[in-house]
Amino acid sequence: MLLVLETLGPTERAVFVLREVFEVGYDEIAATVQKSPSAVRQIAHRARAHVAARRPRGPVSAAEARRALEAFQRAVDLGDVQGLLDILAPDVVLLGDGGGIKQAVLRPVVGADKVARLLASRKVEVAALSLHPAEVNGWPALIVRFDGELDTVLTVRVDDGLVTGLYAVRNPEKLAHMRQATALRR
Repeated sequence: MLLVLETLGPTERAVFVLREVFEVGYDEIAATVQKSPSAVRQIAHRARAHVAARRPRGPVSAAEARRALEAFQRAVDLGDVQGLLDILAPDVVLLGDGGGIKQAVLRPVVGADKVARLLASRKVEVAALSLHPAEVNGWPALIVRFDGELDTVLTVRVDDGLVTGLYAVRNPEKLAHMRQATALRR
């Protein structure tokens, strides 16, 4: 849901959350966002349609998620833009979380072409970078290590065999638990 909400504009997101989550009336929302009640109804309708369109159609099998993650990992490892374009959904969304501490994308990156170019453009010493498949909070993920140290957890959303969402967590405060958990497995 976070991935979907991030794709809404600020007004759409506010209207959607106030109406759908908190059941605030249209008149009160209109006063809050400084729009007419009829405009707020239209914004709410568009936001609901957008959110409904982005919901997964059904559960993804573990095998399907694994295949998509492996293809994604292979394309990232090789810097293969075409391989990334083949596995990314046309409307894929990449979100980053550096927590103001680590560099990350500041705004959602939307679209297969933009996401593929961004991922393929990362010029890093390949020997220093390693990607390991994992499951994080029930989602397929890649654990990214740089010089052996945990750098990023990249969770991947898969729908219909394509990667539709990527959430790159680089915030050290959020990764502290992962560092402890991964250290226990050694």
